[in-house]
Amino acid sequence: MATAQTTAQADPPGARRNEWILVIFTGTTNIADAVARIALPLLAAQISRSPVVVTAVAAIMSLPWLVAALHVGVFVDRMDRRALLMGAEIARMVSVGALLVAVLAASPTLALIYAAALVIGLADVVAGIAGVSIVPSAVPKHRWETANARITALEYLFNGFAGQPIGGFLVAVGFGLALSVTGFAYVAGAVLLLLLVGNFKVAAPERKRSVNEDIREGLRFLWQHRLLRTMALLIAIMAGCWAAWLALIPVYAVGGPLGLDERQYGFLLTGLGAGGVIGTVIVGPVNRWIGRRWSMFTDIVGAFALVAAPALLPAAPSSAWAIGAAAFLAGAGGTMWTVNSRFITQSLVPADMLGRFSAASRLVAWGMTPVAAILAGVLAEFFSYQVAFGFFAVLCVLLIYPFFKVVTRERMAEVDGPAAAPASDGPDEGGGAGTADDGGDLPEAATTGGSR
Repeated sequence: MATAQTTAQADPPGARRNEWILVIFTGTTNIADAVARIALPLLAAQISRSPVVVTAVAAIMSLPWLVAALHVGVFVDRMDRRALLMGAEIARMVSVGALLVAVLAASPTLALIYAAALVIGLADVVAGIAGVSIVPSAVPKHRWETANARITALEYLFNGFAGQPIGGFLVAVGFGLALSVTGFAYVAGAVLLLLLVGNFKVAAPERKRSVNEDIREGLRFLWQHRLLRTMALLIAIMAGCWAAWLALIPVYAVGGPLGLDERQYGFLLTGLGAGGVIGTVIVGPVNRWIGRRWSMFTDIVGAFALVAAPALLPAAPSSAWAIGAAAFLAGAGGTMWTVNSRFITQSLVPADMLGRFSAASRLVAWGMTPVAAILAGVLAEFFSYQVAFGFFAVLCVLLIYPFFKVVTRERMAEVDGPAAAPASDGPDEGGGAGTADDGGDLPEAATTGGSR
């Protein structure tokens, strides 16, 4: 099945400039995020070797997706999206700066690490939702797929392929250097946003609605479409697998069964980034060759491999290469899903709904990641690492049936064909779950800011 081909169109003034600013901004922010996500858990691991204590860092970073995403989505649809992105950069810079002062004074505490993780996590929610929503305002539609592919590639390149080894190297040199580089990158990202050209605030609705009314509308928009709803639930499980892996792997790999040092650990994580970069390169040809449906199914295969490898392989240094290969496959599948789903979202969800829709879908998709991270830590603490990873591998297998039941060839043909529903169309008035052949669903899945 071939994807729909766009025709060449003239770009409005500043469009290409905006596209490249967003791409470079993605690079600077994600390399800072990568270093922070390595430094904070490893800093906690110097204070405590408990898997629960260390995995709590990752859980706290993802907690705002569960408790704040819906309200952030309303703000994204009401406020200037560039201003929100800048605010998120400044908040991350301040939190990292406070932690840097504590490290230089040789007095970091778990409370301070957890507080910094919470601020970075909340800023990630704001940046993730605003970043997806700002693309249609900054870039013409015929450039969306290209822009999304480049942005996603930079997310994986700097958050994984390049960012993880850089983060491991910087941490190996010293936590002070790692946090200094992180803060500087956030400053650079804020400066880049000042160079964007255009209006990034959605027109206010005719009737002033309460925050709760706006939240309900976003949730209703997601819930009333079977395909949207199902894909968000699929991503919830896969994101949980990623969260469990990312939460456990620091203590599993560094000083644990794999016996890696910080630098080797950083290189292990490059598997995710390398696969992600390759995924953004091949997603177009793969879409044309086998269709969006099979292209996106690779994400389920990759998520399974990610958690199945450490569950099934011996808990020994000899397994590190195979675990890295599984991470590579997971990274490729993740970006192939992300590029497809972002284009579909931006095409079919109205501009004044993008923030709330993204928040609602990500709440479902990512809201359970802190629960998954904590659950993984508890299973590893009281049973074993193999039991913890294996539990999530079983969940991945259970996704195969609902995926093929709901993500049908016909629905993907509607997305790519000229008969696809226009962005101004609202949800079905019936509001029910729909049927497998109703054709009224607006196809999209939860998207990634960090990488989904």
